[in-house]
Amino acid sequence: MDVNPLEQALHAARSLVLADLTARDVAHAEVVSLVEEAVAQRRWWVEQWPEGAEYVAGLIAQDVQDALLERYGRWPLCPVCTSGEPHALDVEPELGPDPHWVCGKAGVVVAPVGGLS
Repeated sequence: MDVNPLEQALHAARSLVLADLTARDVAHAEVVSLVEEAVAQRRWWVEQWPEGAEYVAGLIAQDVQDALLERYGRWPLCPVCTSGEPHALDVEPELGPDPHWVCGKAGVVVAPVGGLS
């Protein structure tokens, strides 16, 4: 049985974001539902633009981050900056392959999406 490459990309992205949520101990049922919503919304996007499949992990990470900000607050918090106002990490590149969590203030790559500890 052949696996649809677009579905494969969506499932891989889902796994990466869930790994980061689990690593930061916020993978509660309501939050996992946000991931499912983001995957469902990006499914249409990637069906319209199959060449964008390699970008979907970063986009889903950003979608979940935005949804969490609206409902719960900043996520994931930056582990690099220990003083000042707590702030969230950013996903870079915003639209590109191989997305990473980055501290925009310090200019430091913290981890690949899916690699938070």
